[in-house]
Amino acid sequence: MNQVAQEAQFTTSDNYALFFRHWPATTTPAKGVIVLFHRGHEHSGRVAHLVDELGLEDYAFYAWDARGHGRSPGERGFSPSIGRSVRDMDEFVRFAAEREGLQMSDVAVIAQSVGAVLAATWVHDYAPAIRCLTLASPAFKVKLYVPLAVPGLKLMHKLRGNFFVNSYVKAKFLTHDQARIDSYNTDPLITRPISVNILLGLYEAAERVVSDAGAIQVPVQMFISGSDWVVHKPPQERFFEGLGSAIKELHHLPGFYHDTLGERDRAPAVSNIASFIRARFAAAPAQPSLLNAHKEGYSFAEFSRLQQPLPWYSPKRWQFALTKTMMQKVGGTLSDGVKLGWETGFDSGSTLDYVYRNKAIGRSFLGRMIDRNYLDAIGWRGIRQRKVHLQQVLQDAIQQLQARQQPVHLLDIAAGHGRYDLEAIAPLARKPDSVLLRDFSPLNVTQGQALIESMGLQNIARFVQGDAFDPASITSLEPRPTLAVVSGLYELFPDNSMVQASLKALGEVVQPGGYVIYTGQPWHPQLEFIARVLSSHRGGEDWVMRRRVQAEMDQLVAAAGFSKCYTLADDWGIFTVSIAQKAHV
Repeated sequence: MNQVAQEAQFTTSDNYALFFRHWPATTTPAKGVIVLFHRGHEHSGRVAHLVDELGLEDYAFYAWDARGHGRSPGERGFSPSIGRSVRDMDEFVRFAAEREGLQMSDVAVIAQSVGAVLAATWVHDYAPAIRCLTLASPAFKVKLYVPLAVPGLKLMHKLRGNFFVNSYVKAKFLTHDQARIDSYNTDPLITRPISVNILLGLYEAAERVVSDAGAIQVPVQMFISGSDWVVHKPPQERFFEGLGSAIKELHHLPGFYHDTLGERDRAPAVSNIASFIRARFAAAPAQPSLLNAHKEGYSFAEFSRLQQPLPWYSPKRWQFALTKTMMQKVGGTLSDGVKLGWETGFDSGSTLDYVYRNKAIGRSFLGRMIDRNYLDAIGWRGIRQRKVHLQQVLQDAIQQLQARQQPVHLLDIAAGHGRYDLEAIAPLARKPDSVLLRDFSPLNVTQGQALIESMGLQNIARFVQGDAFDPASITSLEPRPTLAVVSGLYELFPDNSMVQASLKALGEVVQPGGYVIYTGQPWHPQLEFIARVLSSHRGGEDWVMRRRVQAEMDQLVAAAGFSKCYTLADDWGIFTVSIAQKAHV
């Protein structure tokens, strides 16, 4: 290309104006979009050389300065969380595709080091339907040469709050390219500090993604530097081995230091990337069907294992049995939340409403302590964040419909007590035209109707009993909804045929141009604990869940006639909230 980059700013959903560079394609329209993500401590100028070296003139290139880096705002080396950085990445890639008038399937991503960890986490949590992903020396495990560095940093972070550490890496250990070494040492935009919350968050995200690489479906190309002083090789190899991608390729680069795509002899590696991208764009997007994932594949195998009892000699069996007994005899006696879980099921609408309220109640100080510990479990924290995201997406969808002068008829087919819907609607100056909340449980209907009346919304909202898996009861609804919600329901049922029937009904009843908001649970750190210890609302049976990776959930929604707009994920990658639109006639 040999052209000067255009420079501009992109505004994130939390109103940060991030700096980016853009190189237009030599053809109109561009054949595709290639998004470059830089290493930690660096900025977009450090990957700009790839634009010319790749020789892909018919593609538009984009590269950002991550928040807290380069010419982007924010405290140097800081982000509020890894989850926020991953969301920035999602928003930026969608922005680049939309700016070029292209789809996500027309996007290729190239990322290095820390940028590669963020990209892998993004693809895992958000399941963007990009064409392909290239990862160069992903920093899944940084070589911290101080013994017990990570536990020490965790303890210090807990005791003193957030702080910063400086990179120990010298430029001469990043690359053999003397020009790159010199520029690194003199570049005023290099950010040497890194926030400890981000450093620890990277470790946690990397461990999760490496262990659950089977959830990733997009074509992946990966490079491992043979003489990397900065990151460990085994997690990179485990990640690649575990990838669920039908198309993947691995390149070992003997003698290369960590700055893989900035190494002196990088030409063959860069050529491999160009060939990979051209091959992927020459073929149709690789999107293996996951509609039968309840019968075969990655999550089905996991679900099958959890359904089987542990052998009598397994220490885990007795550990889980003891935990269950203690939760029943002690927690169920002293903690209101634990007691409610045993009475109604830990997946019931009543339990969910209790978790939303997040107020520790128990008999005595000890009971309140147990209840607080219960409410602070990572899964329940994720549930509360899901509620925040759900309300944000609800309000956004309502405003989008109102801006287009469309009526807002809201339907929630399994609302529990309906708290998240009603609390999202209550502060709006312009309310929906109608709100219909449904649930299978008579108790939830009674308590939900009481909540409607307590919030003074009975003039627009009503609560009725209904089965979310009865298509006829959904397709006959009047007025036909323009906004449908299904939250926390499909995650409880492993069979995709049930989910497909329910979504098909929504696809028929939602008006053209309307939306469906749906939740997902692509990962959970306590999946086995839940299966072995906790009970379900279905007759007190074990609460065994089959995870649906985000790509599977998106495909089920797409099969019902909706196109995904965007996804929000929590910082831990447990719960997602997505919105999809039905095509206009």
